[in-house]
Amino acid sequence: MKILTNALFFMLEISSAFLLIPFALLYFILRKVFNKSTEGFFTKCGFFKNPINQDEKIIMFHGVSVGEVIALENLIKLAKETFKDYKILITTGTKTGQDIAKKKYAGIADFITFFPFDLPLCTKLFFKKIRPDVILMAETELWPFFARYAKKCSVPLLLINGRISDDSFKTYKYFGWFFKHIFSCYQGIFTQSAGDMEKMVKIGAPRGKTEVMKNLKFDIQKNTTPIDFEKTPENCRIILAGSTHKGEDEIVLQTFKNLKADFPDIKLIIAPRHLTRTDSIAELIKEIGKTGETGFKFGLRSKKENFKENDILLLDTLGELSRMYSVADIAFIGGSFNNTGGHNPLEAVIYSKPVVSGPSIKNFKDIYGLLTQTDAAKVVKTQKEMEEHIRKLLSDKAFYSKATADSTEIFESQKGAKDFVISKMKEILN
Repeated sequence: MKILTNALFFMLEISSAFLLIPFALLYFILRKVFNKSTEGFFTKCGFFKNPINQDEKIIMFHGVSVGEVIALENLIKLAKETFKDYKILITTGTKTGQDIAKKKYAGIADFITFFPFDLPLCTKLFFKKIRPDVILMAETELWPFFARYAKKCSVPLLLINGRISDDSFKTYKYFGWFFKHIFSCYQGIFTQSAGDMEKMVKIGAPRGKTEVMKNLKFDIQKNTTPIDFEKTPENCRIILAGSTHKGEDEIVLQTFKNLKADFPDIKLIIAPRHLTRTDSIAELIKEIGKTGETGFKFGLRSKKENFKENDILLLDTLGELSRMYSVADIAFIGGSFNNTGGHNPLEAVIYSKPVVSGPSIKNFKDIYGLLTQTDAAKVVKTQKEMEEHIRKLLSDKAFYSKATADSTEIFESQKGAKDFVISKMKEILN
């Protein structure tokens, strides 16, 4: 099988020079013709200028797109503090990932660029210009030519925060002989869970190199900045709708209106993702509330208003959402009833708050996968389902207590991933 695998790679290397490169150029031309973005194309081919000197030590992190780049944030910051003599290189596979990386790591990374096309010529040009001392690939980045060339250049390669979805596993397991060869190029394979570890092993990862590291996305800390907000009246219960997008405020407000009739003590905080929508949300509150007996009274956080005289508070200030979860009782995470893909539920879970979300959660699917195994979170398909779930949280004290306890347990059980990775890096770099 090893001879067959090597023969396959040899044929792919030959064909890539004569077939794949012309197709890649044709792809570039067609995108130009149809006014599509070609940013990063030549960089991915290996044609770029490296601002890091050849004699400097380099740690390379790769996150293919937005989710992976965000997940790496705390690890990259800790690596910068721990390995002060090393330059930080970050690569991404997509333009959106590149944009986020440049925004988040402008003062941290020494070089941010695109990951090369997984073709022999492109990877060779990449390693000719950049020779990292260690490479950390986030989640399921298994690029055969890149992995082979890293091994050939004696560059330690680590797969971190590794995971495999059930659907991908069904496909991957038929090509175990192929993935076994790729995994042999890695010095370590570190997964989010024991289930992910077993999947990796079943598709070819050496058990001796494969370990559970937990999930990097859980390595966040509470916002401890003091908040000048009093829960008035003290016995009220607050539903916080965080990072809402257009079309979601109607769902939130209708749910609140229906629940308010049976639970008069509840209050609502709406925190729009984009503050430019504040005025339109205020109009929605008036429109939906006017059909009630007295309508909704609402205030603005920017005016230091609270719930003493209001049913609803519009969070129209920057940088306060994460702290506001600490005063909430139940959290709805926005961006999940449209195609945004959801926002980070851990901002609420870190404060032991039960979470409810719409069906669009692709950006944090792995986190919801863990949370929804318990009562810490619920993913609903409709406004009616959301109302029913929140109603249960409000009416069933035992259920609510379990949901908060589950939130705490899940969060605590997943902490420590970044420290695990740093310890592995120390074994290689020190």
